Amino acid sequence: IHKHPREEAVVSTQSTGWEKDEFLDSVYWIRQIIAIVFGVVWGVIKFKGIFGILIYVLLNLGIIFFYYSSYHEVDEEEYGGHGELAKEGLLTSFSLFLVFWIILYTLYMQSVVSVAV
Repeated sequence: IHKHPREEAVVSTQSTGWEKDEFLDSVYWIRQIIAIVFGVVWGVIKFKGIFGILIYVLLNLGIIFFYYSSYHEVDEEEYGGHGELAKEGLLTSFSLFLVFWIILYTLYMQSVVSVAV
């Protein structure tokens, strides 16, 4: 019997029954949502510099770690370990976070300057 290659690559999580690619996609998109939310918040409350970046990275990693270890209770070794799950979509979400943070911070600062003038 010939199996489709995708059928052979199916790896299910313990609690969800998702395929490996589906779970990694969920991690990726959750990171993008986190990036937008924190980018907006950081821009509005006027965080600056490396402190804002470090807090974002730590919160992002912490939320994702909680998501796969406590919420889904997956065996991280099925996905290449903690490092692979931590890297999934991290740079893309970091870029998105920076875009939202910079745009909102700039818009907010321009409105403050124009009111002062």
